[in-house]
Amino acid sequence: MMGMGISIAEETTKAGTESFVQSELFARTFREGMALVEETANYLDGEGRDASKQLGRDSALSYAGASMRLTTQLMQIASWLLVLRAVREGEMKIGEACDQKYRLTPTEASKVHFSSEGLPQQLVVLIDAAQQLYSRISRLDHELFVEEEVIEEKNDAVAQQRALLKAFGKVG
Repeated sequence: MMGMGISIAEETTKAGTESFVQSELFARTFREGMALVEETANYLDGEGRDASKQLGRDSALSYAGASMRLTTQLMQIASWLLVLRAVREGEMKIGEACDQKYRLTPTEASKVHFSSEGLPQQLVVLIDAAQQLYSRISRLDHELFVEEEVIEEKNDAVAQQRALLKAFGKVG
């Protein structure tokens, strides 16, 4: 449906996204995500900083790597949530939020499994919480945006195939 306005997939994405950003599920997810960002920042700037100074060399290196991955993952979570909040509050159009640059894309660092051995228990708890939240948000992102892109691509391919068959007189 290129050149003919908005496709069915885009309309479905927009309706689903509009419904989601207005839902209590989004509000709870937003609050949970932002609370986890704040809790982690407070921990890393306070108790975590003190705890890391008490670690041996290897554990200190593990702590640094784990805290960097955690921070990166939380930045992605916060960014995704803030984009959808902007849609909810009318500061951004759904079409803009659908842009690929706002999709949640796992980094190589977020895929790395780490050993929690020697790390402060509170850091491990924060990492687990962030990974669980990231997984949920990743599923939501896929359901709201990525699946519709696949449907649209399939529809475009079918439309192109029909046009070719019609052009060669194979379809009435």
